[in-house]
Amino acid sequence: MASAVGAANVVAYPDGRQELRDASEVADSPLYNGDLAPVPVGRRTWNTYNYCALWIGMAHNIPTYLLASGLIALGMAWYQAIITIALGNLIVLVPMLLNSHGGTKYGIPYPVLARASFGVFGANVPALLRAFIACGWFGIQSWIGGGAVFTLAGALFGDAWTKAATVNILGNPYPWTQWLSFAIFWVIQMAIILRGMNTLRRFENWAAPFVLVVGVFLLIWMAISAHGFGPILSQGGKAGWGPSFWTLFFPSLMAMIAFWSTLSLNMPDFTRFGASQRQQVIGQVLGLPTTMTFFPLLAVLITSATVVVYGKPIWDPVALTGNFTNPIVVVFALFTLAVATIAVNVAANTVAPSYDFSNAIPRAISFRVGSLITGVLGILIQPWRLLADPHVYVFTWLGFYGGLLGSVAGVLIADYWLIRRTELKLVDLYKTNGIYSYTGGWNFRGLISILVGATLAVGGAYTSPGTAGPFPASGLIWVIKPLYDYSWVVGFFVALVLYFLLMVVFPAGRKEPTPAAAPAT
Repeated sequence: MASAVGAANVVAYPDGRQELRDASEVADSPLYNGDLAPVPVGRRTWNTYNYCALWIGMAHNIPTYLLASGLIALGMAWYQAIITIALGNLIVLVPMLLNSHGGTKYGIPYPVLARASFGVFGANVPALLRAFIACGWFGIQSWIGGGAVFTLAGALFGDAWTKAATVNILGNPYPWTQWLSFAIFWVIQMAIILRGMNTLRRFENWAAPFVLVVGVFLLIWMAISAHGFGPILSQGGKAGWGPSFWTLFFPSLMAMIAFWSTLSLNMPDFTRFGASQRQQVIGQVLGLPTTMTFFPLLAVLITSATVVVYGKPIWDPVALTGNFTNPIVVVFALFTLAVATIAVNVAANTVAPSYDFSNAIPRAISFRVGSLITGVLGILIQPWRLLADPHVYVFTWLGFYGGLLGSVAGVLIADYWLIRRTELKLVDLYKTNGIYSYTGGWNFRGLISILVGATLAVGGAYTSPGTAGPFPASGLIWVIKPLYDYSWVVGFFVALVLYFLLMVVFPAGRKEPTPAAAPAT
């Protein structure tokens, strides 16, 4: 039986979930709109399978493949790459589940949850930080998907398509047909996300098993070409188990954690639709670490097979598919790659920034407008540059933003679990004069914590000698250069401890009363 709490405007259910009885109290607030409002319990229908399928759909994608194959290209043996990836995903699962709890309990998205720790206006800082990174990912996935469409059309139309006239855009010469493929893929994704979350759920439920089956098929095809699994499994890495491996391992582990550190923040965007805490937890535990180990295993075995078959590792599955001679296999494989890319991109890289941009100006930016902003910024970031080199992709892109987002995760978890013990005042999250307004809507304890955590995490960012990258070999701040190899861990723990200490020493706004429950009317 539900009960009313607070000013008789929040209904609490026996399983701990809460909802607003009447939104009129905050409906006129500049912090409120229909997309950011708590989801009514009657609409929280996502079950264990939905969350498991969500993760299967998001994990079975080309950038996941590139993670694994990229480690092979950088010198790891296939089993070393799998250990690194599996460990990274087990680690990131912990903050992901901790942050997911608030979404399910209160029906609120990530930027609204962040208002408790950063202030109702200060939450825009971590929200927009997450949003701009998601825009980068959206662009990366869209370029990859466009590449799959380009290669797929090339298999059907031949040289007239693949060898079309080159068009140079911002110093990047590609056939005009490749730019067109990118545009087509972009439009398809936007059409899906603009139809809303239910369309996304149905698409993920269909795409998840399809992509898995085709991944297994691709492995079998390559194993036959390599004359069995023996030659594949015998491929050793260049790094061995000596110092060169450990030099590669720790930054690679941070990159693996960083890969889903974005979702470790904004999983409340999805768990707000959860039917129960138990179902979202089980669905994620079954979906994330298992698929993020199994699919990369396929990737490393396939990449190892390319060494046997082609004499060199081919880490890009689109390029690999282009080497196939059977047109039916090419079309089937590329269609699957396109479906996989859409599945992860609309879920992982469009939903989050759409809410984040909406949170910045709720009255002017809806979820759909936020989606369009995401799509445009994803193009402007020029994603083709990030994918030009595996070292830039793994260490520069993943390693750097992982440290930034690790500090945000540390603040969120310290506030929700250690300071507030999961108890939030739901109505005040939408008020400019509530307990989360702090100083003019800003909680400087949270902002100071992420600034210090992020500085220590990525301030020493460096580019290894002989490799491409934007950072100096000596590090941006040379004295903290060694910390960059542990970027996410440094950012997470520094921000968590610092925020907790600041909130204890300067406790303004850190506690709210726990009112007695009254019978619902």
